[in-house]
Amino acid sequence: METIRLLLAIAVNEKWLVHHLDVKSAFLNGDLKEEVYVTQPIGFVIKGKEEKVYRLNKALYGLRQAPRAWNMRLDKTLKELGFARCPQEQAVYKVHKPNLMLIVGVYVDDLIVTGSSEKSIQEFKKKMMSIFEMSDLGMLSYYLGIEVTQKEDAILLTQQGYANKILEAAHLENCNSTQFPMDSKLQLTKDEHGKPVNATNYRRIVGSLRYLINTRPDLSYSVGVVSKFMQDPKECHLAAIKLILRYVKGTIGYGLKYSRGGDGRLVGYSDSSHGTDVEDRRSTTGLAFYYSGNLITWASQKQRTMALSSCEAEFMAATAVACQGLWLRNLVSDFLDVKAQKVQLLVDNESAIALMKNPIFHGRSKHIDTKYHFICECVEQDQVYVEHVSGEMQKADILTKALSRVKFAEMRKFIGVEELMKEVNIKGENVR
Repeated sequence: METIRLLLAIAVNEKWLVHHLDVKSAFLNGDLKEEVYVTQPIGFVIKGKEEKVYRLNKALYGLRQAPRAWNMRLDKTLKELGFARCPQEQAVYKVHKPNLMLIVGVYVDDLIVTGSSEKSIQEFKKKMMSIFEMSDLGMLSYYLGIEVTQKEDAILLTQQGYANKILEAAHLENCNSTQFPMDSKLQLTKDEHGKPVNATNYRRIVGSLRYLINTRPDLSYSVGVVSKFMQDPKECHLAAIKLILRYVKGTIGYGLKYSRGGDGRLVGYSDSSHGTDVEDRRSTTGLAFYYSGNLITWASQKQRTMALSSCEAEFMAATAVACQGLWLRNLVSDFLDVKAQKVQLLVDNESAIALMKNPIFHGRSKHIDTKYHFICECVEQDQVYVEHVSGEMQKADILTKALSRVKFAEMRKFIGVEELMKEVNIKGENVR
């Protein structure tokens, strides 16, 4: 999904329109290379030849080979039309010619098309519809549960409909709303002696909330905390989920707004909270990347290795962010056919920055796993440059710990999550 968000951020910055195509019965278009036989279906058995079977030349729904066969057919078709597969992202195809740039993002049978020429996009649609039975859905407005509103100077991403379904499934559609997802003083544990709750329902709600994070980075940390207890959830864990759902109820129309007018730079924020987990004392990494000032990817993850200090925790977090940054810069380079830019990484720990830049501190870091020293190599090769940012300007802070109510509201707005549906409805635009 982060690839699609990057594609939308590039489109709004380059003043491109984004179109949507849907392939009808996509798996039936796949050509089989293996010999596959099926028995005669009930109701279509030929009398006197009941023992015979059919050999398939085309894929059918239900075959294990069907998804792969469809992917190979689509890949062959797009390459015949002049597209090349992006080496950084196998689900994206591109055409780069003088005065022409087309990009196609693929998710099974959904195709998102954008580029510099509206005429070329329409021609591509006609060619695809002559080959496959497809539906031209026009401008992208709904994609995998995400509502997309394209305006002249911005693209809005929300999941209001999906959020309502989560509340209905949890029977909390009429609950009282709240303005924060998790108490800053809450410390959840396994609670071995607590009262168990229905684990299936618990996992279903957590899974739904994790998908909601695709447009709601403000939920990342709190949902990550409750995800740790899916194996054996207790009442205290379910109470934490209900608070998150009440927060979703109160912020149902919130989402991301991608605005035009950025500088095309990639900026990453790296933060870590040292030893916040009361059970294993592992730190939590928070990362956020912006393209032209628009938030395109984020994560809140517990570190696999225990850090001995906040400096070490920040150092390990920066390595994870650097890996993501290198992939994003190469992706932007492939999409726009430009030279890969140097990634700016903002860290709020000066000791960690010194450790990344200066090898003389090896004595203080030699116990750290070798893989985390990758950030030093990135800095030395001038692929990433690290700068200090004050704690108040650290946008990844909201991804590492539960904040107080006032601080949470400030950081939510600061990272780019805002109320969008009210604005759209006032202007009378159509929102799915």
